[in-house]
Amino acid sequence: MKRREFITLLGGAAVGWPLAARAQRAGGMPKVGVLMPFRESDPDSQARIAALRQGFADLGWKDGQNIHIEYRWADVKIELIQQYAEELVALAPDVIVADSTPVIEALKKITSSIPIVFALVNDPVGQGFVKTLSHPGGNITGFTFFNPEMIGKWVELLKDVAPGITRAALLFNPSMAPYYPRFLHEIEAAGQSAAIELVLTPVATSAEMETAIDALAQKPGSSLIIASDVFTHGNIKQIAQLTRKTRLLAISGYREFAVEGGLMAYGPDTTDIFRRSAAYVDRILKGASPADLPVQEPIKFEFIVNLKTAQSFGLTMPSGVLSIADEVIE
Repeated sequence: MKRREFITLLGGAAVGWPLAARAQRAGGMPKVGVLMPFRESDPDSQARIAALRQGFADLGWKDGQNIHIEYRWADVKIELIQQYAEELVALAPDVIVADSTPVIEALKKITSSIPIVFALVNDPVGQGFVKTLSHPGGNITGFTFFNPEMIGKWVELLKDVAPGITRAALLFNPSMAPYYPRFLHEIEAAGQSAAIELVLTPVATSAEMETAIDALAQKPGSSLIIASDVFTHGNIKQIAQLTRKTRLLAISGYREFAVEGGLMAYGPDTTDIFRRSAAYVDRILKGASPADLPVQEPIKFEFIVNLKTAQSFGLTMPSGVLSIADEVIE
């Protein structure tokens, strides 16, 4: 039997494995799986895992002493996400912590009983991961990253910095983030984009991304919104460098974008979300059902401005914008 077939077989068996049976492991030490879609060397992901570990420590859990944690890093590759999802399910952990939509999609296909706590997933109801935010109703619950209103906030900040812009391209990978067309439709239906034209800019490869950014930079009045998905996060350094090179006004939900030379970043504090995720794991290990744990939205946000980049563009950042920034890079 091939390794992949063996793993899949075990994963299928875990679908019907009772929670109580999984908890009865040698030594009584609970097992938690963690599946991250990025490279292990990714700075943001390392910060998130550090926050998760701190969250566990604050609740009395220490890896290797009273809990065992299995990590998998998928290197921004769909095939690895699928492979590692199967591996973790085959291990029959008591809970799995999952980062991003592609990871949840992979896990949802192979287990309906192992509790899953997601972090940084968008539109979990629309994507069919949970029944409602207040009552998920299955084996999946967790913490969202942002909602459609965040796009409106990004547009508002771009207009504050450069009132003359007339267009904002929303850069995203449709295979990683299928919800953006629906988000944009909701925004347009609500009349929130009247002051600026929002344009969907789907890309699937780094080459397509570079071509799209170069083309946008040639159009007067244009700006860029880097939508939050696994692909854009995995390429955020390159995107930041491209926007700085082309002098393109841009904003992202990831703080790393501004740190790497992009103009602005505004979004939820992802480390806070991972720290809070530990509390849901703790509650599930102590008997709570994910079906009854409401999906929670971000409560902490951060706004970073790269003043050095603004100056290289010949752009004067309004004092009102600088006054609300949590961090100004000079």
